[in-house]
Amino acid sequence: MFNKIAWRYDLLNHLLSLNIDKLWRRKLVKMLSQKHPESILDVATGTGDLAISASRLNPKEIIGIDIADEMLEIGRKKVANKGLQNMITLQTADSENLPFPSEHFDATMVAFGVRNFENLDLGLSEMYRILKKNGTIYVLEFSIPTNKLFRPFYFFYFKNILPLIGKMVSRDTAAYTYLPDSVSAFPSGPAFKERLEKTGFNKCTIRTLTLGIATIYTGEK
Repeated sequence: MFNKIAWRYDLLNHLLSLNIDKLWRRKLVKMLSQKHPESILDVATGTGDLAISASRLNPKEIIGIDIADEMLEIGRKKVANKGLQNMITLQTADSENLPFPSEHFDATMVAFGVRNFENLDLGLSEMYRILKKNGTIYVLEFSIPTNKLFRPFYFFYFKNILPLIGKMVSRDTAAYTYLPDSVSAFPSGPAFKERLEKTGFNKCTIRTLTLGIATIYTGEK
């Protein structure tokens, strides 16, 4: 599915979020900057937007992984256009079977991809495994707003307007019907914090963004 919409993925991300997705990624990177990581793993990197945003921290290494080859190919072109090939490597890999040794990375991050894990707990445990001691996980994901006045407008847009625009621009009906369905099914907020803690992460935090449309979760190994 993601390979099919790769050619319009970036455009739709920015269009459907009114460019707020760029702000959300910058907030995650700002939080990441406090740890001064030298090695970063970006899981479900897609076309590499988060990896590229994190490059401003000037780490020694950023590796982005994804199972969608078409997305990665677009990401590699973006990395090359910005002259970041010596810092950022994008490669095909499964989030639930990461091809890296244990305790290798200072930080691991995932933006709008964790809800797509086939086995959420297994994916989180793999991200825990590859982190060094005291390393940190950063998860940016959609969530359901709690504000009672805002929720009706959110649900109307998310279930009616967003799929329609997504279908028109990407020519793929399934992808942008899947998006609201996957967000609704995702255990956001305290429920996801509990999953992080169950995996072994401690000092877990929840930071809601833009009236709760998205949330950044963190946890330390």
